[in-house]
Amino acid sequence: MKVQYKEKHSLKKEIRHLPKYIPLAIWLIFTVAMIGWIFIASLSTTSEIYNDGLLQSGLHFENYLNVLQRHKLGTYFLNSIIYCAAGCAGVILIASPAAYVLARIQFKGKNLVNNIFVVGMSIPSVMLVMPLFKMATSLGLVGSRWVLIILYICVNVPFGVFFLSGFFISLPKALEEAAEIDGCTPSKAFWKIMFPLAQPGIVTLTIFNFITIWNEYFMALIFANKTELRTVSTGLQAIVQSMKYSGDWAGLFAGVIIVFLPTFVLYIFLSNKIIAGVTGGAVKE
Repeated sequence: MKVQYKEKHSLKKEIRHLPKYIPLAIWLIFTVAMIGWIFIASLSTTSEIYNDGLLQSGLHFENYLNVLQRHKLGTYFLNSIIYCAAGCAGVILIASPAAYVLARIQFKGKNLVNNIFVVGMSIPSVMLVMPLFKMATSLGLVGSRWVLIILYICVNVPFGVFFLSGFFISLPKALEEAAEIDGCTPSKAFWKIMFPLAQPGIVTLTIFNFITIWNEYFMALIFANKTELRTVSTGLQAIVQSMKYSGDWAGLFAGVIIVFLPTFVLYIFLSNKIIAGVTGGAVKE
C-alpha cells in the first residue's frame, strides 16, 4: 500500500520565497523590454528612432531585406551556418569516441589523457591565437573556411570529451557484454549501441557548441580576413562601423534581430532537451 503525501500550499510559505524571485523578475522585465524595443526599432525608420516615434509610418520589413543584401548579412549568416554545422559535426565525431574510451576502458596513462583534456578546457582561446595564426599561415590555410572549421573543432573537443564522459559512465556495462556475445566488435558496439543511447548528451553538446561557435568573435576576426568569409558576429561589427557613414540605424537593429534569432529559437524549442542533457549524465549506475 502506497501512501501519497500532498504538500499543502501555504500563502505564508509562498511569500517567504518571494524575495528569491524578485531579482529574476527584474532581469526578465529588463531583457524583454530591451529585446522588444530593438525588434520594434527594426521595423521603423531611422528618423522615427531619433524622434521617438516608432512605427508611426507602419511596418518596414524592407529593413531586413536591405541589411541582408546591401550589407551582405545574408552571406555572413550562411558562413556562420557552415561553420556551426561543420564544427558541431566534427566535435561529435571526435569527442564521442574519445569520451567513450576514457569512460569505459582502463589503460595506462588514462588519468594523464583526462588531465590533458581538462587543461585544454582551461586555456583561454585568446592565448592560442598568435601561435595558431603562425601555423595556419605556414600551412597556407589563412583566407579559407577550413582554418576556422578546424579551429572551432579543436577548441571545443576538450569540453565535448569531458561532457560526454559522464553519459558513457552512466550506461550499464551489460549492454557491452551482450553486444560482445552477439559478435559485435568494440567499435561496432559503440556506434550501434552506446552512441545512440548517449543521444541526450550529444544533442545538448551540439546545442552548446552551436551557440558558442555562432557567437564567437575573436578567432573569426583574426582568421576570417576576407569579406566573403566573415561570420555574423564580425559582420555585425562591420555593419556597426558602416553606420557611422550611412546612418541606417533601422537596418542595424534588423541585423541584430537576424543574428539573435537562431540562438533564441534554439532556447525556446530545445530548452527541455538542454536541461535533460545537462542532468542526464549526473547519475551513475
